Amino acid sequence: MRYAAPRCLDAGEAALVVELGDSVDPSINADVLALDAALRASPLGGLVETVPTYRSLMIHYDPLTLARATLVAHVEALETSVAENRSAVRWIIPCCYDPPHGEDIAAAAEALSLSPERVVALHSGADYRAYMYGFAPGWCYLGGLPAALALPRRAAPRGPTPRGAVLIGGGLSLIGADPMPTGWHVLGRTPERLFAPGRDPSFFVEVGDALRFEPIDAATFRALEERSARGERIARRETAS
Repeated sequence: MRYAAPRCLDAGEAALVVELGDSVDPSINADVLALDAALRASPLGGLVETVPTYRSLMIHYDPLTLARATLVAHVEALETSVAENRSAVRWIIPCCYDPPHGEDIAAAAEALSLSPERVVALHSGADYRAYMYGFAPGWCYLGGLPAALALPRRAAPRGPTPRGAVLIGGGLSLIGADPMPTGWHVLGRTPERLFAPGRDPSFFVEVGDALRFEPIDAATFRALEERSARGERIARRETAS
């Protein structure tokens, strides 16, 4: 649900969280990104950094330079007139669901009362939205997971996932950039690197972009992984309809 007016909440002494709604929703997230863009286009002295999330924008500021009341008034004035103007972009992300990359597909399929083939078809057939990066650099959180794949996270975290793991959990999907323990379920792996510090830009998928996963076999994964390791971007960019 979108709030009738933004809720401005303090996060310590030097950050303000502006909540625009209470759910993972494309229109609410579009408002968050629009507010973020408007703040960057009309910056205030003392503004340090902005961090967009599913439904809110965290604003880091210097309270010795910028008063909280001034920041809140500026945000409220901007929020009433912002609109998302950026062109819609869709990325086609290759994903291998075959062993050993889809290591949790069998268990997930059993828990969901689906066949492994149906899990792959549902996951790769969905349109996703990149809502935010979080947890670690390059970890891209995606909305749009089919309801039939809504699976709770594990009761306890698993060991480190491989680079490029494609996961589901809590009604969302996720691409993990680097090995990291997680409570999500690994359905596959992409040879693409969403975060590469030596590449320009380091993050090529922007928050608000659309994504689809394209199934590939293990041999194609190995070939694409070699190209990705050389710094080549292997995801395809399309204009979303």
